[in-house]
Amino acid sequence: MKYTIMALMLTIFVSCNQNNGFEYTTPDTTDYTAANDKEITDYIAANKLTATKTESGLYYVMTTEGTGANPTATSNVTVAYKGYYTSGKIFDQSADTGITFGLQQVIKGWTEGIPYFKEGGKGMLLIPSHLGYGSSTRNGIPGGSVLLFDIHLIAIK
Repeated sequence: MKYTIMALMLTIFVSCNQNNGFEYTTPDTTDYTAANDKEITDYIAANKLTATKTESGLYYVMTTEGTGANPTATSNVTVAYKGYYTSGKIFDQSADTGITFGLQQVIKGWTEGIPYFKEGGKGMLLIPSHLGYGSSTRNGIPGGSVLLFDIHLIAIK
């Protein structure tokens, strides 16, 4: 009986110390704020853009003003977009007819940035990583990435 209990205890101890095939790592907590801002301002200068910077670090460029209303951060909108890196590599793109979603269901950069556009407006959002996917790799987008989006706000629902 004594050996059975010891064998059971040893089995439990060994089982608790195994990682069952999962590798545990500490999340990346790198602050990319300064590097992202430099990457964005370099991109703006190289492409001769006129951009506005918000308090949060988001930049936006308005190319077509639009004539409709501005959405709020809680609006449902239809947007056609192209998402890419400062290198020009595209990572996502909608159809020209756009997609409809709630602005509370997207990255912070969109929740903040889309309301600067009026219905029918076109432009660009230049989003630092803290308003995108942060410092962790997600959906194939490397952690710390600056995200650029060409935006056409088609409709506010």
